[in-house]
Amino acid sequence: MALDAIPSLQKRKIFTLLSHYSIEQLFSLNAEQLAKHKLKPEQINAFLAPNSTHITHCLEWQESAADNHIISYGDPRYPALLKQITSPPLLLYAQGDLSRLEASQIAIVGSRSCTPYGQQKAHDLGKHLAQAGFTVTSGLAIGVDGMAHQGALKGSGSTIAVLGTGLNNIYPRRHVKIASEIREKGLLLSEFWPNAPAYPSNFPRRNRIISGLSIGTLVIEASLRSGSLITARYALEQNRDVFALPGSVDNPQACGCLKLIQQGAKLVLDANDIITEYPELNISEAIHQKQHKPTKNKHFLLDMIDYHLTSFDTILARSGLDVVTLQNELIELEINGIIIAQPQGYIKLEG
Repeated sequence: MALDAIPSLQKRKIFTLLSHYSIEQLFSLNAEQLAKHKLKPEQINAFLAPNSTHITHCLEWQESAADNHIISYGDPRYPALLKQITSPPLLLYAQGDLSRLEASQIAIVGSRSCTPYGQQKAHDLGKHLAQAGFTVTSGLAIGVDGMAHQGALKGSGSTIAVLGTGLNNIYPRRHVKIASEIREKGLLLSEFWPNAPAYPSNFPRRNRIISGLSIGTLVIEASLRSGSLITARYALEQNRDVFALPGSVDNPQACGCLKLIQQGAKLVLDANDIITEYPELNISEAIHQKQHKPTKNKHFLLDMIDYHLTSFDTILARSGLDVVTLQNELIELEINGIIIAQPQGYIKLEG
């Protein structure tokens, strides 16, 4: 903890130092010896006078609840896959069931502003993968992350949320309830000390842990500038599998996934497409797929509404109906749960 509290000391530098010294030896070096390793003055001062307040606070946090854990890099509970990445965290703060770290993990990431289609797919894939025996790992963000966690909780409860904040500071606040359920049934994880706030720079760092814990990363709805593509890039750098859910070429939220598929990511239609990639895990493919309704009585308007946002004016032009008739037909489809209304238009859910 004292080493982790050294200001602005990068993980690579820490592991370089640890390749020459034990932790005890490091903190026994004098200022001149530390300076030879090109450390900054404030870093040298932190070695010479460790932040005892920080250390005490972290230890008190660990002792405050039976399911609070601090796992160091040398701890046998530290995930073996995470040790393989370029810059593994020196410490992991955890709340919940540590056995979730022992199961094979699949990361599910994607857009915060995902469509209803993306929300449903994230929920269903999270549920089916958890039911099959995987631990579903994500970042607790709104959108795809949150839906994947909720699906996994309904599946078997096997889910891990990796936070970009300390575990005393759940972010986003709207997911406090989900975080509480994950702590009860799964695991909350962070490399940041318990009261760490939500600095923007924390979240890209968090992404390397999400992919690093997992044997594969599934991306659901990501624009070309999405942070989820950072996680996919980390997965590739870590020699892990990358999966992507396809979407419409006209949907900006699907363009990142389509680009990944172009670059070699495996196209995923359902959980079995992931399960079959890992025959050595002996995971059953017996997943109940949604039964599609017969299409002989399909409403004619469904051919004019896309699975991504379609404006009223576009549907009006495609259908040739008058405004009042079209409004009535759309209301009927919405009541029947076949489409969903959005402020800028409609999205088809079925058909």
